[in-house]
Amino acid sequence: MCGSRGYVVLDLMESDLHQIIHSAQPLTLEHVRYFLYQLLRGLKYIHSANVLHRDLKPSNLLVNENCELKIGDFGMARGLGADPRQAKAFLTEYVATRWYRAPELLLSLHRYTRAIDMWSVGCIFAEMLGRRQLFPGRNYVHQLQLIMAVLGTPPATVMAAIGAERVRAYVQSLPPRPPVPWENLFGDAEPAALALLGRMLRFDPRERVGVAEALRHPFLAKYHDPEDEPECVPAFDFAFDRRALTKEEIKAAIVAEIADFHARRDGIRRQIAFAPAGDGGASTRPTSAWPASTWPPSAPP
Repeated sequence: MCGSRGYVVLDLMESDLHQIIHSAQPLTLEHVRYFLYQLLRGLKYIHSANVLHRDLKPSNLLVNENCELKIGDFGMARGLGADPRQAKAFLTEYVATRWYRAPELLLSLHRYTRAIDMWSVGCIFAEMLGRRQLFPGRNYVHQLQLIMAVLGTPPATVMAAIGAERVRAYVQSLPPRPPVPWENLFGDAEPAALALLGRMLRFDPRERVGVAEALRHPFLAKYHDPEDEPECVPAFDFAFDRRALTKEEIKAAIVAEIADFHARRDGIRRQIAFAPAGDGGASTRPTSAWPASTWPPSAPP
């Protein structure tokens, strides 16, 4: 705060995960493990607040020179248990960048849960393993075709839940396809990594692994620490978002939020800070080898 003015100061993050994945620099399995753990650790906090990010993709995951990852861009985020009067718009509005969009959004399954974020995490995980996008669809139909080319024909439970008759008819018109084994796509990855990937990328959102279970997976055992994976208490309250506020009321609310944050700043920092076990994190955290000059600026649509 400076008088009546408030300034938002953010940590410097030199790059993002998209630039790192698609650079010419090495990306080891340890880097993949470390980035995935940090992503899931942050997502656990977000989901515990009853918030869906809805637009997770590599370009929204900021990375600094110490390989620390932060989740950014909450412009599409929404709260679970939203106002029922807004439920239809909540379900049908354009969400998630196409390449990372969960099947339930493509198939109009009318089930909108934390699982949509876990699908996006799975797509990001696969992109780190393969150094290329897993489902780079050119349009809605092509996106669905690419997913089915890997996962096979949707199970009967998903087919029965498709809300749009035209979509169901299209999917039923396609020839049956078996799923492709993950080891055929990522032959160099360790079995534990592929097992976790397979739990994330499921057609049926009810079968998709949740964030807490994913953190307990053997692939992430090196970093998993239940005492250092905080949750948001209490859950976030979106009631303010349904009120019509004047410009001055919004300003006052922001100033009050800043004052509250500063009063609790040290405790918040201790709660969300993360350093892997070891010598201050230095002995287990992968090191960066990505000079800024090698990072390409392009990103997916």
